[in-house]
Amino acid sequence: MTTPTLETRARPRHPWRRVFSTGLVLWVLTVMITFWTGNPNLIPTLVLLGSFLVPVTFVVWAFERSDTGELTPTLVFSTFLTGGVLGVLAASVLESYLLHPSPWLFLGVGLIEEAVKLAALAFLTRHLADKSVRDGMILGAAVGFGFAAFESAGYAFTALFTEHGLSLMQVVQTELLRSLLSPLGHGLWTAILGGVLFRASGRHHFTLTYRLLLAYLGVSLLHALWDSMHSIAVLVTLLLTGTPAQFRLLELGWMPRPTAEQADLFTILSWGGLAVVSVIGLLWLLGLWRSARRRPYVPPPGWRISTPRTR
Repeated sequence: MTTPTLETRARPRHPWRRVFSTGLVLWVLTVMITFWTGNPNLIPTLVLLGSFLVPVTFVVWAFERSDTGELTPTLVFSTFLTGGVLGVLAASVLESYLLHPSPWLFLGVGLIEEAVKLAALAFLTRHLADKSVRDGMILGAAVGFGFAAFESAGYAFTALFTEHGLSLMQVVQTELLRSLLSPLGHGLWTAILGGVLFRASGRHHFTLTYRLLLAYLGVSLLHALWDSMHSIAVLVTLLLTGTPAQFRLLELGWMPRPTAEQADLFTILSWGGLAVVSVIGLLWLLGLWRSARRRPYVPPPGWRISTPRTR
């Protein structure tokens, strides 16, 4: 029986727990002191802590399940930060020029954002020699959570400004809601794409396969359904329970006031729809993770993109 070394004893068993608990305490203290003092200089700290706490925690948790020795903390967190920034910037440029108000707006958002995250992942991991499925899922989640963190910071900052002036309560509510939902969004979708991308890739190339294309379209559809669930719930509620008077108001350009029953049905439909989308994504991710076993590499048919050779 070997005696644990001092280094082994000092290493935390589950570092993600320490990251989350420490970050949560710091965020709560920041919220309390910001409300107490009204110091606007604390607002950036409040926004950044609240936006990055859950994404960083999940990246640390995922890193504990890495499949090869090529995944280092430096690689994972550089992928998180760089991939997140590149994804947000590229999505902002493309959405500004390509998207316009239409019934297909959310589908366009899903296609663009999933494409830029996948491209950022491929660019940042092009030097990896051993591309295992599970490592691809972990690095994909890192890019997705980085994207989600910077996006949430933007939403939290925007929520600060209301028609009645600055609202710290709106910032806190936005961060709480997006933190609760972030594990079921960008990180989940890009993890799926990362696993499919790495499954088809070899030591010195990425392969664009039909399976990757189908995965990209499927993930983009989940993304679009998630973003449009509020509108879908409103439409279904009106179709099921709308009155002639409400439809006349809609034709005149007025938003009718919902009844109590309609408000309850809308809540059930919107949250139920988000739950269905989340379950589909989680089952997809779980199936991909369980199927990721080491096996002799067989190059699949597809379009190969060479990557720089590592020494």
